[in-house]
Amino acid sequence: MKPPKKSTKNTKLTKSKLRIIGGDWRSRTLPIPDIEGLRPTPDRVRETLFNWLSVWIPGAHCGDFFCGSGALGLEALSRGASSCLFADTSRIVTQQMTANLATLGATNANVIQQSAVDLLKTPPVRPLDIIFLDPPFRQGWLAKLMPLLNDNWLANRAWVYIEMEKESPLPELPTFWSLKKEKMAGQLCYRLFEVNKPV
Repeated sequence: MKPPKKSTKNTKLTKSKLRIIGGDWRSRTLPIPDIEGLRPTPDRVRETLFNWLSVWIPGAHCGDFFCGSGALGLEALSRGASSCLFADTSRIVTQQMTANLATLGATNANVIQQSAVDLLKTPPVRPLDIIFLDPPFRQGWLAKLMPLLNDNWLANRAWVYIEMEKESPLPELPTFWSLKKEKMAGQLCYRLFEVNKPV
């Protein structure tokens, strides 16, 4: 009697898909890891955000910290950003991010496996024009990050986008941070700040 075949159900690592919604790579789909806590920014939120930033994206140097699926940085590159630095602590995330950039033929991006806090404590290659911050919810990341964003990482005029749970208060911000846009989507609150550094 032949031994029963082993079931392959649930043994294969499955992957979700991310769809880029605008720009040169519009409608391209890319695999993203199915790991706990990875939640790509919803399509309609991305659409709103990049409508807000449409004038500022072309030529911008961007940072996508806690990049996860890389949805925000990839949208920026697709729409004409000059470069994007992707950072995440997960090896699985950064490996997939590197693979997806290779699939797209993107040569103007770097991927770093490092926490945003540690990264922002190091000198940047260049100041960034736009930074996307989508940290894990309810872990106090923004309070740790905000003081580090007032140094060399931001260009003289920069934009900082923040996603957070809507029930949590924002950390105290410097007076030269100006809230320009704010919206809610379910349990999510997303905001866009303009930062004009003091001379």
